[in-house]
Amino acid sequence: MTPAELNVAVLAGTAVLLVGVAAVRVSTGAGLPSLLLYLALGLVIGEAGLGLRFDDAALAQVLGTVALAVILAEGGLTTSLPVIRPIIGLAGVLATVGVAISVTVTSLLAYVLLDVDARTAVLLGAVVSSTDAAAVFAVMRTLRLRPRTRATLEAESGFNDPPVIILVTLVVSDLWDDLDPVTAFLGFLQQMGVGAVVGVAVAYAGRSVLSRVALPAAGLYPLATLAFALLGFGAAGTVGGSPFVAVYVAGLLLGNADLPHRRATLGFAEGLAWLAQIGLFVLLGLLASPARLVDAVVPALVVGVALTLVARPLSVWLCATPFGVPLREQLFVSWAGLRGAVPIVLATFPITAGLAGAERIFDVTFLLVVVFTILQGPSLPWLSRRLGVVEADQTRDLAFEHAPLEELGATVVSFDVPRTSHLAGVEVGELRLPGAAVLALVLRDGHLFAPAPASTLRVGDQLLLAVPSGEREAVEQRLRALSRAGRLAAWHGERGEVAV
Repeated sequence: MTPAELNVAVLAGTAVLLVGVAAVRVSTGAGLPSLLLYLALGLVIGEAGLGLRFDDAALAQVLGTVALAVILAEGGLTTSLPVIRPIIGLAGVLATVGVAISVTVTSLLAYVLLDVDARTAVLLGAVVSSTDAAAVFAVMRTLRLRPRTRATLEAESGFNDPPVIILVTLVVSDLWDDLDPVTAFLGFLQQMGVGAVVGVAVAYAGRSVLSRVALPAAGLYPLATLAFALLGFGAAGTVGGSPFVAVYVAGLLLGNADLPHRRATLGFAEGLAWLAQIGLFVLLGLLASPARLVDAVVPALVVGVALTLVARPLSVWLCATPFGVPLREQLFVSWAGLRGAVPIVLATFPITAGLAGAERIFDVTFLLVVVFTILQGPSLPWLSRRLGVVEADQTRDLAFEHAPLEELGATVVSFDVPRTSHLAGVEVGELRLPGAAVLALVLRDGHLFAPAPASTLRVGDQLLLAVPSGEREAVEQRLRALSRAGRLAAWHGERGEVAV
């Protein structure tokens, strides 16, 4: 590539990125998931638009897999473990048994209604049956859902990719003709189990290293944290486990660990996940051929209706009822099972394997994702209110940020006073911080000052404390208690434990 070509490539790439960032604002205002605009952007740039031809399905599969790893890592990092812990069983059943039910029902209906062979029917059912982490994470976090409902959808989307990936890999391989269900099931258990173990091991190693080492620059902590999560992806794949399970589990444990610069890490991971989403969906839009999509309309509608109105509701009902999930919550979980990048990436597997009719499977999947995302996405805010799964209480706990001062044996702790906090109106002298902790600085309305004992805290204040390392947990508990119950927190029995 010549310097001139490189300049053009950088110019085009950054222009696409900026348009993709702007699309987030447009999609939010229009109530549409941003993935639709990214796919449309890929189509506009592609052969039917500006004429850029891209038909390398193998490259799209590789880049898509890496992008999904980043998206799953961010999903784990930003998911609250106390919230997800009570629903981990439900999410696990939805991600395994639920997916199996969806694949079976969708494949049978596709086989009967579309008059395709068994292999094609199973592929159509498999590639569209897992909910998509990128779509679910992006949409669910714009809604004020109850924590259990949101956590169920996010955990399911994080866990249900590996079973489908394993199934699609088996179906497109030479093992299809001699496929042994028992061997396939044992292989599935191995990949899930090994992936989970590797994810846990990598997360604990990362937590041990990052909590003890004072890196020379704050920006290295987010980079190192995400690197540990992605280390789980590579390590699990190397030893025969599921990389997707490993990266999600590692991200989940690292994101809930007591690590330095946690908020900066989450912000960095979120930005990188947006970059992965934009690049992934634009790439998949480039791979699609608008001229072929017309012939895929009817099959896409048939498979989409079979999945969305029959298979998905049936799988959710069968899996969620034993856990006592109310019917209205089941209806929302069923309708909110969005499809996105994962089905389209999986639809590239038959192409790279050279199967007959592979391009048709890709076209049907691509069109299904677009059409049903347009139908489902904008309706979710209204449906969440109608079914009563919206969280009314929007109170927010304190979000602490800390960084080690290795030479002093101390930690710098910072946090903001949120609008719902009872710290507003409390005098600095009334904080009565444990041990030798000191409130050193307050940033208020752009002005920095050292507070006096009589200084009164206000909403929006940013506080900076110097805390001996061994006393940080006690200090954070005291501040949480004050934030929840005010200056009489101890009298009211509030101890500031981490909320579950």
